[in-house]
Amino acid sequence: MKRIVIALLATAGMAGAAVAQAMTPGVTASDQDVSGGSVMAESVTAPEKGWLVVHRTDAEMKPGPVVGHAPLNEGMNENVSAELTEDVASGDMLMLMVHSEAGGNEMGVFEYTLGAKEDGPIRVGGELVTATITAD
Repeated sequence: MKRIVIALLATAGMAGAAVAQAMTPGVTASDQDVSGGSVMAESVTAPEKGWLVVHRTDAEMKPGPVVGHAPLNEGMNENVSAELTEDVASGDMLMLMVHSEAGGNEMGVFEYTLGAKEDGPIRVGGELVTATITAD
């Protein structure tokens, strides 16, 4: 009986690892009208609980100041809407980035400021997990 239980636990653990490996962090978003004060990502896959953070950016594609954020659950998140904290004009470029919940003082409170370690960006293979859009 013990061997069966161990085999089932081992199989379940391997299945969980396979699902985790198949879950590649990413953000899917399109250019959109943000005149309503929010920006939406169609889907966000997060490796852990965290944040979808909206940064200003430009042609150099470097993340700039934060202009919005929304909470994320671990795994697939669909239709994630982040309220904008500043006006964004038509033609402005926005970088939607996956950030962690780690390193902050309070769980569930977004604490990141540009360059800080609290609730900082998640990297996969050294690369930020982002999508860039243009406001219509």
